[in-house]
Amino acid sequence: MVRLGCIADDLTGATDLALMLAREGMNVVQTAGVPDRELDISEADAVVVALKSRTIPAAAAVAQAVRAAEALTGAGARHLFFKYCSTFDSTDDGNIGPVIEALLDVTGSDFTLACPAFPANGRTVYRGHLFVGDVLLSDSSMKDHPLTPMRDSNLVRVLGRQTRMSVGLVGYEAVAAGPEALKAAFADARAAGHRIVVVDAITDAHLRAIGAAAHDLAVITGGSGVAMGLPGAFGLAPHERTGQRMAAPTGRCAILAGSCSAATRGQVAAALAAGFPAFKIDPLVLSAGRLSAADILDWIARQSDARPLLVYSSADPDDLRRVQEKLGPAAAGELVEQCLADVARALPGRGFTRLIVAGGETSGAVVAALGVGALRIGPEIAPGVPWTRSLSGADLALALKSGNFGSPDLFVKAWDLLQ
Repeated sequence: MVRLGCIADDLTGATDLALMLAREGMNVVQTAGVPDRELDISEADAVVVALKSRTIPAAAAVAQAVRAAEALTGAGARHLFFKYCSTFDSTDDGNIGPVIEALLDVTGSDFTLACPAFPANGRTVYRGHLFVGDVLLSDSSMKDHPLTPMRDSNLVRVLGRQTRMSVGLVGYEAVAAGPEALKAAFADARAAGHRIVVVDAITDAHLRAIGAAAHDLAVITGGSGVAMGLPGAFGLAPHERTGQRMAAPTGRCAILAGSCSAATRGQVAAALAAGFPAFKIDPLVLSAGRLSAADILDWIARQSDARPLLVYSSADPDDLRRVQEKLGPAAAGELVEQCLADVARALPGRGFTRLIVAGGETSGAVVAALGVGALRIGPEIAPGVPWTRSLSGADLALALKSGNFGSPDLFVKAWDLLQ
């Protein structure tokens, strides 16, 4: 029986969460969208449903989340986990707050927590403020995100603007004191009228304590880090996945990068320095009709199969600003995503079976284009980034990477984990 039903607001976030749960001992199935009734999930401890709802209108995001919740609870899930980005990507209209409200209503619950902390990737929460490395979220590169600029680090304030519910804080002292102290703090917050509490966390030990304390909640929300303590609360033991190799279909390798994050730009630079054949997409040329997916595929056909190929639109902030001023942030993103999806759709027929995709929105578009409905989680390339193998559609090895995740050499070294 499914013990934990998970809803993620983008595909790479879902993969990040699925990896965390698998590493901690759960048998995990990840689906792209609400699972098909024909998909066999009878052996799964957890099902992670990947939506593409982070930046769509709040009402549409809520409708998707409710549909996923109903499917998961119908499959027997006793607890729901809503996963969002460890940098809390959202706007004052949502979508995090509205979805939390809806999931509480669906389950008839009156209380939950919010904690996006992921210390392994430098995301920590202290006194309710979200840090990225050593700086506040509002001082990080996320302040200039094209769709969800994060200019307030106080999550109590941010979430308070997104929901009608009272939002409180459970601070570091209660977290450091362990699960029982945390349960008492949750009870006090509930008695004070808070329906959501932001919870501090700066170490993995804190996340495990939060997971243990949240075990009885019908709805839990946060980054993948909060899920670290949940399998143990179900009596499951963790097992090491880092450094393992995964059997992968024989074929060519390609990287599709739509993210403009600093981490992805560094990975693109490292791939270029390593001599990977590369094609850079200029959104302005694309929008003018002077470039198409067919042109990129013609370029791919002329390349040797000796090295992975890189097709990317990643640009530095100044170039990105220039594009967005002319096309608009949403239109520019959708244009590139559709182009990369059209390229991806043709790749299996051209012998490409091993793909790295960078960017949550890009990953969602690519997986939809490939017709992949479910994934099996494989070895960990970097914190939050596993290899996966498709369970439906073409037989593919896929690494779906959040734009912000991974070291500069990820595009170069990830292939070493495939056999």
